[in-house]
Amino acid sequence: MILCCGEALIDMIPTPIPTPTTAGPDGFVPHAGGAVFNTAIALGRLGAQVGMLSGLSSDMFGRQLVDGLKASHVDVSHLVVSDRPTTLAFVRLVGGHATYDFYDENSAGRMITPGDMPALSAEVSALYFGGISLACEPGADAYADLLARNAEGRAVMIDPNIRPGFIKDIERYRQRLDRMLALSDIVKVSDEDLNWINPASLSLRDKVAELLAKGPSVVILTRGGEGATGYLANGEEVQVPAVKAEVVDTVGAGDTFNAGVLAKMSELGQLHKSALGTLTSEVLSEALAYGARVAAVTVSRAGANAPWVEEI
Repeated sequence: MILCCGEALIDMIPTPIPTPTTAGPDGFVPHAGGAVFNTAIALGRLGAQVGMLSGLSSDMFGRQLVDGLKASHVDVSHLVVSDRPTTLAFVRLVGGHATYDFYDENSAGRMITPGDMPALSAEVSALYFGGISLACEPGADAYADLLARNAEGRAVMIDPNIRPGFIKDIERYRQRLDRMLALSDIVKVSDEDLNWINPASLSLRDKVAELLAKGPSVVILTRGGEGATGYLANGEEVQVPAVKAEVVDTVGAGDTFNAGVLAKMSELGQLHKSALGTLTSEVLSEALAYGARVAAVTVSRAGANAPWVEEI
């Protein structure tokens, strides 16, 4: 099982009101979301064995999130449920690109602690971390602790998806992220992420080399419409173009790309530490190409609506 560890929240999406009121033409409709939640949903729809570990609320939004996971065949036995509120993200779409205002204080997801984390059975063969859950304390420390206790013998993928606005203590964040990267096997970063992680005046290729030196076997660098480049620790690299699509919005594109990569790696029997350490460029190229195809379907329709395997 691939266990996706991190945030699940409600995206409040602006939606035109059939009969506009004096208060405005739009209303906000709650949609299940969050970077790690989106990846779990996409993995379930792609046919992978997947579970979700997150702090969820017992409120109406928490129940909506659980229902969404179950509907996409995601195992929910690792969820940590409390009576704290659900994180809300109010979304603004400009030209198909999303910006967010988060309401996360004292939330069920953010306040999860190391003591809340369930024991992981041998059934969990891979771990996925990412999103704002790596930045928002105290939950971020709980996920770092979970990884430190469970990385041995399990494949680990991390997508930091860095949002500087969530980082209150940059030095603490960098130290925590470095510890997690050292335990990872696959790291996916955008060019913006990579430049934040390493602000030195170096080429992206040199920054990737320094990132690989921290411990991962594979680094995947994405550059939006320019596609993705995969780098192996042995110096090999592969490039995969973005799949052309008529873009409705980009919500969840990176999350579903990650799911596609993980699903294909799993299907090919390569989602294990030993296999990832000797991964071939051909297998990496196939996984990246599949991720690009999955992401292209997602951006062609509104919201983080990942495709089912039959649609690929």
